[in-house]
Amino acid sequence: MSDTTVTSSSIRNLIKANIRNYSMVLMLALIMIIFSFLTDGVNLNSRNFTNIFMQNSYILLLAVGMVLVIIVGNIDLSVGSVAAFIGAISAMLYNSGANMFVTILLSIILGVLIGAFQGAWIAYAKIPAFIVTLAAQLLFRGLTYIITNVSPISLRDDNFKQIASGMANINVLTINGVYYTALVAGVVVFLIYVVLEIQGRRNKIKYGFKVSPMSFFIIKLLVIGLLIFGLSQRFATYRGIPIVVIVLGVTIIFFSFITNNTVIGRYIYAVGGNARSAKLSGINSELVVFVVQLIMGGLTGLAGVVFTGYMNSALPQAGNNFELDAIAACFIGGASASGGIGTVIGAIVGGLVMAAINNGMSLMNIQAQWQYVVKALVLLLAVFYDIYTRRKTGLG
Repeated sequence: MSDTTVTSSSIRNLIKANIRNYSMVLMLALIMIIFSFLTDGVNLNSRNFTNIFMQNSYILLLAVGMVLVIIVGNIDLSVGSVAAFIGAISAMLYNSGANMFVTILLSIILGVLIGAFQGAWIAYAKIPAFIVTLAAQLLFRGLTYIITNVSPISLRDDNFKQIASGMANINVLTINGVYYTALVAGVVVFLIYVVLEIQGRRNKIKYGFKVSPMSFFIIKLLVIGLLIFGLSQRFATYRGIPIVVIVLGVTIIFFSFITNNTVIGRYIYAVGGNARSAKLSGINSELVVFVVQLIMGGLTGLAGVVFTGYMNSALPQAGNNFELDAIAACFIGGASASGGIGTVIGAIVGGLVMAAINNGMSLMNIQAQWQYVVKALVLLLAVFYDIYTRRKTGLG
């Protein structure tokens, strides 16, 4: 009887501790199901799934960097303007004769340099991130207007847009219009995920941390596996794997590994949890904040290239509200406004929640102004949910 009570109590505590991590996944599934009825299933077809990722890839890339910024307790309001600026520079580089690889590499390097510029002010000059990034938002918006002369920059050919809307050359295993390469890729991604999860579980057990019961762990792997295979099946039955999905997947896996399995990842959470305590523990808090801004800058550069490719031109007004969409994705995905809490996967799920809502309302021909209203309410409720659950679980 006593053992049963302890087990029940442990399960309840486990559910409370993880409800914030998985509730948005359930919410995303619920949103897709609701819109499937409202759109007669159009939102679930393979073409629409591919379009969702293509149309929101740059926001998801920004969300990966933004969640790290939020975890350390900061915010970045400049990413939209910086993405527009780097997008314009990338178009100029490409039009001058640079190949695609060089253009992307130089754009990312430029983003890192911009991140270093902002990081120096934030980390070492001790100016609040809100002020620094607000100033940078105005600065790089103005510079974008100057270098573009407030006119779009057309690209010399259509090769540039392949990164945003092209299909990967690995789509070679095709039979009767089904791209089986996508299914194979889904299996590979799932196996990588399983290996990382098992390794993470073993490390937690090794260092004495609490882990979920094996049955819960297996159920979690099966659910994630179903999601991965479902998505790969959608790609397989349309045009195969988009290039931007591969770019996004590599980015997610890389930064998930960094946050979960490296020293710098632990330092990021420590600084966000309590910067003063982290400093007293020997962590160079300033360097951690600086590195996070470098990462944010690099991902902003990549996002700028992707958006320029998606539009097939560099627009002077590009990037409007990108920072708000990225921030919203992080908070909806479980990041805490007070710092110290958040995950890369959570930010991606949050971004997909917003993307699914936008896509569903667009398919229903709902006017743009009402879409803004719905997005605002979703963000407000997500932050309220964060505060509420932190109080209930004793974290706030």
